[in-house]
Amino acid sequence: MGATWGSPGWGRFALCLAGLVLSLYALHVKAAHARDKDYRALCDVGTSISCSRVFSSRWGRGFGLVEPVLGPDSVLNQSNSIFGCIFYTLQLLLGCLRGRWASVLLVLSSLLSLVGSVYLAWILFFVLYDFCFVCITTYAINVGLTVLSFRGAQGPQGKAKVH
Repeated sequence: MGATWGSPGWGRFALCLAGLVLSLYALHVKAAHARDKDYRALCDVGTSISCSRVFSSRWGRGFGLVEPVLGPDSVLNQSNSIFGCIFYTLQLLLGCLRGRWASVLLVLSSLLSLVGSVYLAWILFFVLYDFCFVCITTYAINVGLTVLSFRGAQGPQGKAKVH
């Protein structure tokens, strides 16, 4: 396969770490809200600015797509935050690999995250009529990771490849 191990770069490391922390925070908020309906998260500013309302909505599990297709008991019907944790970990690990296949996987997974971000942003604004600081920040992180992935996929042009 020809891939070597290296540093993911500070930018990718910081974005993946931030995405992972936000995903874990979202899991915490969702679990706390499930235990106590009166729980108020730091990101719950008002009635139309409420991340716990967004995380607890039907679109907060399996992107709102898994349950209607595979049922509520499907192993894929997990909190979106679980998928976020997997995605940011994958981005970090693939960012450490120096190989063409790793670059291709970074670009493809980044593009998939952008599609998911646009879909969830549409749900957030036009279906739930809500604003979620955690969600918007993860969308921005996904854009940043996509930019880094495309830069890395362009490869070295007379100089060392930088992630």
